Amino acid sequence: MSKPIAVVEVAAKDLQGPGVVFCPNPTMALWSNHPRVYIDVATTGEGKCPYCGTVYRLKAGEKLHAAH
Repeated sequence: MSKPIAVVEVAAKDLQGPGVVFCPNPTMALWSNHPRVYIDVATTGEGKCPYCGTVYRLKAGEKLHAAH
């Protein structure tokens, strides 16, 4: 039986720079850390970590402000 994939819902205010989050996130245990990767959630509303499979999803109703 495979381990369920973790889903982390993020608010627009949690995004860094051009609409990305980083994984591992601050709530993950140190022993399970992998190299930090930046995951784009602005383009489609969600992204998946290539190392641990955690899915980062923009919370329903969150609006991203386009850069001008």
